[in-house]
Amino acid sequence: MSEQPLFKVTVDNITIEVPAGTTILEAARKIGGEVAPPAMCFYSKLKGSGGKCRTCLVEVSKGSEKDPRPMPKLVASCRTTVMDGMEVKNITSEKVTDARNGVVEFLLINHPLDCPVCDQAGECHLQDLSYEHGKEGTRYEFQRRTFEKHSLGEYIQLHMTRCILCYRCVYTADQLTNKRSHGILDRGDHSEIATYIEKNLDNDFIGNVIDVCPVGALTDRTFRFKNRVWFLNPVDAHRDCPKCSGKVTLWNRGDEVFRVTARKDEWGEVEEWICNECRFEKKKTSDWVIEGPRKINRHSVVSGNHYVGMQKPQETIANVMDGRNPRLFLDIHDVSEVNKKDVDLSLIEGPAHSNNFDAIKKEQ
Repeated sequence: MSEQPLFKVTVDNITIEVPAGTTILEAARKIGGEVAPPAMCFYSKLKGSGGKCRTCLVEVSKGSEKDPRPMPKLVASCRTTVMDGMEVKNITSEKVTDARNGVVEFLLINHPLDCPVCDQAGECHLQDLSYEHGKEGTRYEFQRRTFEKHSLGEYIQLHMTRCILCYRCVYTADQLTNKRSHGILDRGDHSEIATYIEKNLDNDFIGNVIDVCPVGALTDRTFRFKNRVWFLNPVDAHRDCPKCSGKVTLWNRGDEVFRVTARKDEWGEVEEWICNECRFEKKKTSDWVIEGPRKINRHSVVSGNHYVGMQKPQETIANVMDGRNPRLFLDIHDVSEVNKKDVDLSLIEGPAHSNNFDAIKKEQ
């Protein structure tokens, strides 16, 4: 069996060798960082995904060593394979920046601006995309497309108004379950994710459609409106599960488990699929073996208050003064007629004001 040839490809002036058949997006992800284009529909673990959202557009300034001509138009990096000697521009191209700005504007045409009440806020890929590439305003003057909310069984809530038609949930159900019960209905601006005559989704692995959804269209009904993700502490945990790997991320606040999700990598993709029993029914800490804090690699507020490996700063004054504490030259309570150290502000009913201190003064 012959070895697969390696192609040299340069993305934003960084050269890397990848096997033949690798897409530009996958090559850029091997480099990592901002070099990797964003993707709202592509999912490396789902066959056939990609090519829907157009957020991963890049400029190919050199086709290959054999044919160095640039490609005439921007291409979708998730569907374009690399050639030997190819040169690609992502963040270094003004064309890409302008095109991605327009794609975000199109995605937000019908998307509701309901982030304050959306359960996906704080871990929404569209939020990140619009923050980095969006505009402050919109030129759209027509009424937004709206749909009624649907409950796809006792665990999944569908809010089609937020959907961007990335098709991830359709591919997930098609490739993980024995029989897919939902898909795309109608055409054009009437297209929507739905089930035939509002049938419930009850497959053992159907809960994974929540994890693959990049926006707040599919949410966990057992977690809705209970808490915000930036108030929760994600920890890795596992259990012996006969259906799946049992490797999950628990989202705790104190000792209470608010939700269970699959573990995701730095690109927001599920590492291993989990079953509905692990996701929805095991909501006690005693059900799991805790491994440790989960490091959130994505640029998200989720990791903002999780001080893993933090070193407490040392007292600078003591270090400067050879360990001696600073001298107290003035005690404000000795010279002030307003501040009384005998007054405990925490015991005062309502906000503190001068009457509280006057009363203490009169008693004395």
